[in-house]
Amino acid sequence: QVKLVESGGGLVQFGGSLRLSCAVSASLYSFNAMGWYRQAPGKDRELVASVIDSGRNGITNYADFVKGRFTISRDYAKNTVNLQMTSLKPEDTAVYYCHGDQLLGPSKYDYWGQGTQVIVSS
Repeated sequence: QVKLVESGGGLVQFGGSLRLSCAVSASLYSFNAMGWYRQAPGKDRELVASVIDSGRNGITNYADFVKGRFTISRDYAKNTVNLQMTSLKPEDTAVYYCHGDQLLGPSKYDYWGQGTQVIVSS
């Protein structure tokens, strides 16, 4: 069973930065897509950022509300997917989840982490 474990959440002031990390128990090379989602109280889970393999490169995609502030990256040596968050706002407060789509031959598997809480104070 593949596990995704997030870390790096916490309390930060308006305008501050945090770096979230998602440790993946399987090789990142087996995942064709990785992403970060978030869910605020009373709201639906929403995509924050994703990276999708395309040939030898990864195509990144960001929600409009984080463009220019957040950066998603993959570290194949450490088997982690990271989300660097800067210029944080109170509306960024949410539980952040790591997600991965793994391809093994003809089969596709979908994995979620347990989430890490981010709180931005005003």
